[in-house]
Amino acid sequence: MSVSHQARSVARLAAVQALYQMEVSGAGVEAVVREFSDHRFDRALAGEEGESLAAADEIFFAELVRGVVERQRQVDAAIARRLAQGWRLERLDATVRAILRAGAFELSHRPDVPVEVVLNEYVDLARSFFEGPEPGFVNAALDGLARDVRS
Repeated sequence: MSVSHQARSVARLAAVQALYQMEVSGAGVEAVVREFSDHRFDRALAGEEGESLAAADEIFFAELVRGVVERQRQVDAAIARRLAQGWRLERLDATVRAILRAGAFELSHRPDVPVEVVLNEYVDLARSFFEGPEPGFVNAALDGLARDVRS
């Protein structure tokens, strides 16, 4: 895996974490982007408690988080079209929502990123959080969304 690919993978993980944090805490986008930049990206000192997200593409991270927030109604509507009839986005686990929102934003607004990369990255993220059916659900939802926005 190249350094830039790895840096984007870390940025995607951080974006999912940031979106989740914003949803559960009610924090604003700029405060969360600043917190990640100041305290989580490659800043952990020796012996310091806490998680460090070394080598993230911080610009890509900020673009993802800000983009999802700025276009959340569009992103959520695109995801909702891919949910089973009778399912609502609010019914999904907050982590799944964050993964789908970040993936949907990339598919809709980052045509420079190939569909296969988006699907692989976010399904892998889902696998890192869940052992059940969620990774398959994320794959199906984002695959359908890719057909909606990229064809």
